[in-house]
Formats: sequence, structure tokens, C-alpha cells
Amino acid sequence: MSPTPLLIGFVIMSLASLAIYAKGAHRGPLRGHTLVHAAVPFIAATAYLAMYLGVGNLIKPDGSITYVARYLDWTFTTPLLLAGVVSSAYLGAREQEGQAGFVASIVTLDVVMIVTGLVASLAPYGTIKWVFFAWSCAAFVGVLYLLWKPLATLAGQHAAIGAAYRKNVGFLSVLWLIYPVVFAVGPEGVWAVSDAATVWVFLILDVLAKVVYAFTSERNLKTALARSGV
Repeated sequence: MSPTPLLIGFVIMSLASLAIYAKGAHRGPLRGHTLVHAAVPFIAATAYLAMYLGVGNLIKPDGSITYVARYLDWTFTTPLLLAGVVSSAYLGAREQEGQAGFVASIVTLDVVMIVTGLVASLAPYGTIKWVFFAWSCAAFVGVLYLLWKPLATLAGQHAAIGAAYRKNVGFLSVLWLIYPVVFAVGPEGVWAVSDAATVWVFLILDVLAKVVYAFTSERNLKTALARSGV
């Protein structure tokens, strides 16, 4: 496979980290949003650099590749994104208690999702692979439940914040739902799609979920805060 998309990923994520920090809020309630979302593509850039240089790229007996750096990236970046989502839900909450509990629970489910996904990738084709893939999906369902039920209810205590929260979580949820599909049809799953194609698809998804989402979510929250006076 050509390393070109991995190099492109490194360049895009590196520049995006700088752009998000430069364009983001540096005071007020969205300052933390800027810091978190600037860190996310910086971590992703590190992972893409490692993959480009072949560090942690495991070639399995069936010829498929597990990009360990990609899973390490997700282990750090997705919890950061989720912590930011939890924080945004509390912008509209009347009571601020329980935020740490939500962060701990949703991050735990998220890390289980990523780790079991890695195990599924490393497992030989057969029952074990799909058992761990299913368990990873189960953890993902838990993440989605927390995002769309209790946290959405909290955010909805303020109409403008709730609307922005639903837009942001909807955008992120749709993108994240595509990741396990790509895993299942790619070389780590049934190998209906080539490794080169999955690398390109993951790159596009990463850019949308880590870069485009950073800008759109801040814009949505900034508009909501301006309307609500929070």
C-alpha cells in the first residue's frame, strides 16, 4: 500500500491543530473547548506519522495489517472528544453536579470499545474476532445511550444549548457509526474492501470527526451561548 494517505493525514492533522488553536476561543466558557480540540488532531498527527514510518504496523499471517498507532490515537482522542461533549451538555444544565461521573463512565465505555476493537483486529479470523467485535459494539451502544439520553436531557434544560448539543452529537454519532462498518468490511474483518481503500476512508472520517467537528461544534455552541446569555 502507498504510504501517501498516511503522510497526508500527518500534514492535515498537524496544520489543523494549529488552526483550531489559532481560530478558537481563548477566554470564556469555550476556552476549554479550544484546548481539547487543538490537542485531538495533534495526537492524530503523531499516530499518522507513526503509521507512515511503519512503527507499530503489524502484518498478520493472513497478510492484513493492524495499525496499532491508530488504536492508540483513538484511545486518547475519543475520550477527549467525549469529555468535551459532556462539558458542553453542562452548559445548559441548572445543576452542575455529576459531571465527573458522566466523564468517568463514558470514557470507560469508550476505552473498552477501542481496546476490544484492537483485540478483534489482532484475533485470527473466526469466532473470537467477532465476539470481541460484538463486545466493542456493545460498549459503543453504551456510549451512545449516555450521549443521547441523560446527557441530552441535561443539555435540553436550556433550549439553545440543547439544540447545539444535539447538532454536535448527531454529527459525531453518524461519523462514529461508520467506523465499525469500515472495520467489518475491511481487512480487519471480512476483507471485502482493500487495505488501501480503508486507510483512505479512515483518513476522511478522522478529518471530519477531529477537524471539521472541532470548528462546527464551536460555532454551534458559540451561537447558542450568544442567544442564551449563558
